[in-house]
Amino acid sequence: MRIGIVCYPTFGGSGVLATELGKALADKGHTVHFISYQQPVRLEAFHPNIFYHEVGVPTYPLFDFPPYETALSSVMVDVILNEKLDLLHVHYAIPHASSAYMANQILKKKNLDIPYITTLHGTDITLVGKDKMYEAVVTFSINESSAITAVSQYLKDETLDSFAIEKEIVVIPNFVDIKRFSHSNKEHFKKMLAPNGEKILAHVSNFRKVKRVEDVIYTFDKVRKQMPCKLLMIGDGPERIHMEQLCRELGTCDDIRFLGKQEKLEEILSITDLFLLPSEYESFGLAALEAMGCEVPVISTNAGGLREINIHGETGYLTAVGDTDAMAAYTLELFSDEEKLKQFKHNALQQAKRFKISDIIPQYEMLYERVLKEKMH
Repeated sequence: MRIGIVCYPTFGGSGVLATELGKALADKGHTVHFISYQQPVRLEAFHPNIFYHEVGVPTYPLFDFPPYETALSSVMVDVILNEKLDLLHVHYAIPHASSAYMANQILKKKNLDIPYITTLHGTDITLVGKDKMYEAVVTFSINESSAITAVSQYLKDETLDSFAIEKEIVVIPNFVDIKRFSHSNKEHFKKMLAPNGEKILAHVSNFRKVKRVEDVIYTFDKVRKQMPCKLLMIGDGPERIHMEQLCRELGTCDDIRFLGKQEKLEEILSITDLFLLPSEYESFGLAALEAMGCEVPVISTNAGGLREINIHGETGYLTAVGDTDAMAAYTLELFSDEEKLKQFKHNALQQAKRFKISDIIPQYEMLYERVLKEKMH
């Protein structure tokens, strides 16, 4: 198949999933064309079956806000016509689904009917999509999709509760590449960061308010007062500068490293003893799943789809949003019991294997084939 993938190019879960999906499809012989305003961050290596098309948005004095959606639709039409795509797969409803609908209507004037699949990822539904400024367009463009998928059962239920969806929503969960996200021996690296055998905690996110990154810092501060440990903060975003200031206020700067965006995330996770994810909302929690693949237990909130991957008392622990006392207590419990920590690491890996990429990709391929077959009839 010749597949167009439209996504955000950032470190967020939707962009990561879309990119990893495209790479896996290319490995299986499909031709994949990425369409975005920048090259996706996980699209770092050359692949003969992968192509990238940049969406440039001309700026004119007339526009206070450059019309990205219009430019995106135009590029979609151009790529479909010139590359003879079979279908489009758009990730994150806003504005990709509405742009795909517009492109589809333009192509119908040229006697082409190219199906588009919309994958819902989370805040496009639970936050942005619910805004009255967007709700009507989001609902319409989702319903006009040839097929709809959601990355968790929770997100499917939330979408059906919040929007008048007229079509079936297929749950195809996020996945992890176990070959890449697996534990490797990096003891020399670990000794550099924790020379006295301190436990290492980690957090990965785009540092937005919804991630409640301050709860990572507060949890770490409470644990650190009870036992020596280190914290790795991976990622970047609007809350980073506030978090650095909070570390100074708490006097924890010497034991915290802000590492920014990291490409070789699996190497850092391999030296990590525990992963913290205190988000106010997660449609799935891909960062947690990648940590589990590297045999790292997770202490997270019980928000959204996290309950579907982090099993309380087995792969880690779930707490209420904002309960840093509980997060710290569970951390200390695991760090004080090496046998339990070892068992949780084993359990985390077994759970990650349930979401391995080789099991999930065929679900997307079957959906593509179904959509194309329906179009022919």
